[in-house]
Amino acid sequence: MSRASAKGRHVVQGIDASGGYPVEYRFAHARSGNRHLTVVFANIYAPDDYGWATGVFDGLRSNILWIRDRFDGGNTYYLCREMNFTVERSVIGLISKVMKSLGLTPGDVTLWGSSKGGSAALYFGLRYGFRNIVASVPQLRIGTFVREVYPDTGRHMLGEAMPDDNVRVLDAILPDLLMSGANPDAHIYVVSSPQDEQYKDQVEPFLGLLQRYKNFNFIFSESPFITGHGKVTQRNTPPLLGIAYLLVEGIAPRLGLARHGYEEPDADKSGIEAYLRSTSVVQDSLAAPVVTMPTTQSLLPAAGVRLAGWAPGAVRVSFWETGTYLASAPVGADGGWTWEQEKPWSTGEHVVRLFAVDANGYQSQRTDVQFTVSEHAAVQPGPGAHALHADGPGYAAQGMPSGLQAPAVQMPKAYQQVLGTKVGFTGAARGAAQVGFRENGVFLGACAVAPEGRWSWDPGWLWAEGMHTVEVFAVDAAGRESPAAAVPFTVMNAPAGAAPAGY
Repeated sequence: MSRASAKGRHVVQGIDASGGYPVEYRFAHARSGNRHLTVVFANIYAPDDYGWATGVFDGLRSNILWIRDRFDGGNTYYLCREMNFTVERSVIGLISKVMKSLGLTPGDVTLWGSSKGGSAALYFGLRYGFRNIVASVPQLRIGTFVREVYPDTGRHMLGEAMPDDNVRVLDAILPDLLMSGANPDAHIYVVSSPQDEQYKDQVEPFLGLLQRYKNFNFIFSESPFITGHGKVTQRNTPPLLGIAYLLVEGIAPRLGLARHGYEEPDADKSGIEAYLRSTSVVQDSLAAPVVTMPTTQSLLPAAGVRLAGWAPGAVRVSFWETGTYLASAPVGADGGWTWEQEKPWSTGEHVVRLFAVDANGYQSQRTDVQFTVSEHAAVQPGPGAHALHADGPGYAAQGMPSGLQAPAVQMPKAYQQVLGTKVGFTGAARGAAQVGFRENGVFLGACAVAPEGRWSWDPGWLWAEGMHTVEVFAVDAAGRESPAAAVPFTVMNAPAGAAPAGY
């Protein structure tokens, strides 16, 4: 006996050589004291001839016995080698020994398989009286199928010449069991699909016999994702696992005839997408916070670093760094906010990400503020030193003189590389009536400032490729001009013939 590791479950490997053929198996113990055994038969092309052994049953609480279908180097449907049914007797011998060693009865066992394994589950379940049988896309005319579709397996089972008499014997073993009413109380679950090329010959002719069983359940899958035999079980793995989880708990669901699989891959999603946008936590209608202090790339001392700005329409501003929540600051009635961390900042570069939150919990887009903390930096001005407006402590714009302050430019950011040629400007200018724009001493244009201080300007022209530095200045109602904020940016991928802005 050897032990093999399986994803999430410990598996024991063994060989039962007590019968006419050695039978290789894998076994996993039950979890949480479950008193059930699931026996798994392999489909064609199953890895290493073990079916459903890739971790799909890791969460199943029952004991699991996987039986390998490899006898004398070939597949046998667990039945015969050149019509010698010693293979079948060896396989049922293994199942019986495991079942009895666990102190279980056939009523505590589920036989499971798909395709070739589904045929084996049906055969052993009906002939030997096991309570539960789950068979996805089985073949019920086994002889004809292996001769016509898998001749190597056919020769291995039927003999080299695959004579008609042997084909008829294998074709009859499952229909004969059904006609005889073997194991009439079995709970049988069969999965098939009209898109399975084998359905017409291998399943449909026998539905009448199967329906004579009072506990027969048929899942007929008409999913557009099924394109052939191999896709039926793949598409139906979720409902099959649902059945498995119930059976191992002693619950046998009554499904009857269940048709399903009416997906619409190209369904119109515009309605739900519109709803999701309208109720998204992040809303474009709520402006991102404007940071007026500190200015970008500031050099600051470790103690007393103060962030300030405004976020009209919000009730608080949330601060994060490298994915870690730092704090929240309330927003005043005039839209202003300020926050100072209680503990000193570590030396080095910091990028603080912040967003506004309104009374309903909606969030704005994010704003980043970058600064560097150094032991040699000058002390940051106090909250009253550089107010944005003169009638109160306000929210400081670091390094600006008293009076009308230079506008805070939110977009484009300093030294931003702008792809394309349409460049718009947005920002804030508290206390201003207008914001103006100059480049190389040439006046470019102006825009009005909203009552809460926000402004936005679309020049309406294409910008030439290359470096630009636009001076942005505020003008109050009396015509007084603020110092200018220089905004350097680079336009990339401009089309040929685009003229410099303002010319």
